[in-house]
Amino acid sequence: MTQDMAEGLAGRLRGRVVQATDADYDQVRAVWNGMIDRRPAALVRCAGTSDVIEAVRYARARGLMVAVRGGGHNVSGTAVCDDGLVVDLTPMRGVRVDPAAGTVRAAGGVTIGDLDSETQAFGLAVPMGVVTETGIAGLTLGGGLGWLRRRYGLSCDSLISADVVTADGRVVVAESDPDLLWALKGGGGNFGVVTSFEFRAHPVGPDVFFAQVIHAGSDARSVLRAYREWAAAAPDEISSFAILWHAPEDESIPAEHHGTPIVVFAAMHSGTPEEGETALQPLRDIGTPIADLSAATSYLEAQRFFDEDYPAHVMRYYWKSRYLTGLPDDLIDVLVELNEGSPSPHSTLDVWQLGGAFARPGTRDTAFGDRSAPFMLGIESNWEDPADDEACIAWARRVHTTLGPFSTGAEYLNFPGLYEDSDRTVRDTFGPNLDRLAVVKRRYDPDNVFHLTHNIRPS
Repeated sequence: MTQDMAEGLAGRLRGRVVQATDADYDQVRAVWNGMIDRRPAALVRCAGTSDVIEAVRYARARGLMVAVRGGGHNVSGTAVCDDGLVVDLTPMRGVRVDPAAGTVRAAGGVTIGDLDSETQAFGLAVPMGVVTETGIAGLTLGGGLGWLRRRYGLSCDSLISADVVTADGRVVVAESDPDLLWALKGGGGNFGVVTSFEFRAHPVGPDVFFAQVIHAGSDARSVLRAYREWAAAAPDEISSFAILWHAPEDESIPAEHHGTPIVVFAAMHSGTPEEGETALQPLRDIGTPIADLSAATSYLEAQRFFDEDYPAHVMRYYWKSRYLTGLPDDLIDVLVELNEGSPSPHSTLDVWQLGGAFARPGTRDTAFGDRSAPFMLGIESNWEDPADDEACIAWARRVHTTLGPFSTGAEYLNFPGLYEDSDRTVRDTFGPNLDRLAVVKRRYDPDNVFHLTHNIRPS
């Protein structure tokens, strides 16, 4: 892209064009995953929907690859591309809550933290993820699992409508096309650039009860078996994790356990703190913890629980997933052994409790598809040194392969690795919904302009 071309595009924008010659180019092109280092020809810092339209039309007219950045938190790094044009929604951070209607409108660059702050001012919340720097756009389009999943479902289950800029530079209101709205509920960024989301909001907070219970790795097998039984009977107000990890050097954990394998139970009850403390006591009574940090807290603080463990631009991340058909003893043995063999103490194996409201929609009700699995395993390989890239990625892939026999075959597409074998993953995950998704893709993006995420090919 020449300077004249960039100036010509900039003249049609309210935002700005950023190129390699600009002082802030490296800052603007950086995404959350420190492993990603891509150099686009330009980034369009969009001030609104009209800028998105101009950017998409410009890229199409010149045959440029298009990447779309919402919060820039996508672990695969596809919010930025080499040599193409990045449609950057980061400046679009507006949020408008309608407390009487119980709805909220949020622009495409809004983060979970932005949305939480505005909705909690009215005692409301939208189900979102568990790291507040995450953009709501990619999260919602991929489904959206968080602390409210068992009470109110996925992020996409609360999606009412959306404004979408299509590949030919038109604006479509998804509410006017049931097929498009259906496809946005878990079908990813395949159908256009979503510049605005409208969600149903739910009463939550301001305070909740949050459980954080830590067990020694030597007790991992017994406490995970007990967790399995507890999770089967837990009320929908509770969403929980069992996290296999290595203990950090934190004063809340006895020093003799630092650097050794541990199991962390983390759970939030979305009712009153008093109700939550009672309901979560059986989880806290499992085994003999080495630390119990459970307490009443604000919903906003609960949402920020994981934030400090995932610093932007510093750590290197490679994440995959498996939906599990259960948590049998032999799988627990495998998980314990794989955690013990992790090459990085920052890596985790996260058992997400599912069920409840997450599981109620039928397979064809949303593009997201089958929700029958009682657990999901998040495979999080996290490390600091580039010299460890090969070993840490290989470990995550080994976990993914090893757990195949214990899984449904589907994966949570917000944890996509680097989109290896993307066609198979898409086929196995969407199952009977793939044909309908391909028809919607053909209507709105027949030339497959938006293909950098889990790509659904036009039928």
